[in-house]
Amino acid sequence: MEEKKTGSIYELDGKVELKKALPLGIQHILAMFLGNISPLLIICGMLDMATGLKTNLIQNAMFVAAVVTLVQLYPVWKVGAKLPIVMGTSSGFIGTAKAMGALYGYGALMGACFIGGIFEMVLGYFIKPLKKLFPPVVTSLVIISIGLSLLPVGINYFGGGSGAADFGSWQHLTVGTFVIIVILIAKQFKGFINNASILIGIVAGYILAICLGMVDFSAVSNASWFALPKFMPVAFEFNWEVIIAMGIMFIATTVETVGDISGITNGGLNREATVDELRGGVMADGLGSIFAAFFGVLPNTSFSQNVGLVTVTKVVNRFTIMTGAIFLLLCGFCPKLSAIFSVMPQSVLGGAAVIMFSMILVSGIQSLTREALDERNGLIVALAIGLGVGIGNVPAVLDQLPAWVGNIFAQNGIIMTFVIATVLNLILPKSKEK
Repeated sequence: MEEKKTGSIYELDGKVELKKALPLGIQHILAMFLGNISPLLIICGMLDMATGLKTNLIQNAMFVAAVVTLVQLYPVWKVGAKLPIVMGTSSGFIGTAKAMGALYGYGALMGACFIGGIFEMVLGYFIKPLKKLFPPVVTSLVIISIGLSLLPVGINYFGGGSGAADFGSWQHLTVGTFVIIVILIAKQFKGFINNASILIGIVAGYILAICLGMVDFSAVSNASWFALPKFMPVAFEFNWEVIIAMGIMFIATTVETVGDISGITNGGLNREATVDELRGGVMADGLGSIFAAFFGVLPNTSFSQNVGLVTVTKVVNRFTIMTGAIFLLLCGFCPKLSAIFSVMPQSVLGGAAVIMFSMILVSGIQSLTREALDERNGLIVALAIGLGVGIGNVPAVLDQLPAWVGNIFAQNGIIMTFVIATVLNLILPKSKEK
């Protein structure tokens, strides 16, 4: 076991030297960087946006994620979990945003993001009476389903990125494998090298990718050194069909955030999340999405890959994560700095992602094993994972139902897992001993 003492990086409020905190904070930013901009790259490409607007939105995504992460770390009023949560642009909205954006335009998405953020803040504020919907057996299953749903994402990164012309090439597989090997070696040491193993692996993988001629730095050369984030680059439009469709996904975001918060407290602090932490975290999600809408960015949410990083390193110190958030804030003002990371081959992150995403799954299993897996809970686990994760992997089974059913339940299995686990937990009788 790692030693925990005053001033430790393993304590939420421990005093940590900047030279020790900064690389560990940047490690978190490297873990989420491509995931933060990928949803916008996909939607902007699909809507054929102008290059200038696309560049502004990518830059704004860095700025927004940094600000909302700081709110999670250091709450304002009741908004913020006061936990090492890293925020970013949600990939869960991609499917709905592609469909609704094609029909009604990007402005309608921003209007729905604004309304949806308010809706999520209300859900977060009333999380205490809703907490019976999130007992440990349910949140553990949500954590497990998050981990399982992210495994294909990690493997896609590992192969070079879904849709890449050279997906699965020996270069990408070599880089991804090299990153894993470096991380495994670094984890055998103690102290800083152990804690910064993910960062060391990513840096080593990036250097190897450069040596293999996999990196094109032309985008870095063309990027400017300084630019202010652009406020309201897209005017709001309000369409009820878009608002309802996005609103349903905000419920999904709430469920995922509850799972992420539970994953951090279980995996990093070895305890369950408190009501205040759940309330503050979900409300920060909502406020972050409102803030994001004003900068033309899709909804913000807690990043599961960073939950995996906390689980791997056990580094929960808020100041440490804050240094990473400040670095990300600088990226929001320096397009050239952002470009350095945006040109990084996805296979570099793939090696680290496979480990981090798998550790989320391990964290969920560890949380679940704290519960008595009697016949009742065994049925809940079996059906929630069987149907939830199963349908998430075979979404075509819902193709004959109305489209909105597939949009809600076939995205990644998290929502179906949550719904089934919650319903069964409420209706199945508990044993008399309990």
